[in-house]
Amino acid sequence: MFETVKMLHSYWAYLALIMIVIATLNALFKFFGNKEFHPIDFRISLFTLIVFHIQLLIGIVLYVTGPYLSSISELGMKGVMGNSIMRSNIVEHPLMMIIAVVFITVGYSKHKKKLTSKPKFKMLAIFYTLALICVLAKIPWNTWF
Repeated sequence: MFETVKMLHSYWAYLALIMIVIATLNALFKFFGNKEFHPIDFRISLFTLIVFHIQLLIGIVLYVTGPYLSSISELGMKGVMGNSIMRSNIVEHPLMMIIAVVFITVGYSKHKKKLTSKPKFKMLAIFYTLALICVLAKIPWNTWF
């Protein structure tokens, strides 16, 4: 089961990355271009939110079913934090991705409360850009390419 979840998590990550890039660029270009907010903009931001929440759930299942928790109990947090690869996989990557999901959720929630296009795009641009930075900072690039 672990290998199946790991594969799903890996492939779904490509979709998540593509969606956050599209949603961020959409919000930035339309914010700075003073464009109107259309239903497609709402759908892009919503689909990004959904994809990232699914990725988070898959990641939680992977974290619980994988060897990560047993590594913590065997080595202790001092041992995990002393190994840069384990620290990245067990602590840094999950934490940064949770923070990215929080940014996406907050940005999506705040944009719905705005009544005009400019503030809607501003909220999406700010929070989705912060989420994109978090994602790009902690993608395990060595396993992607």
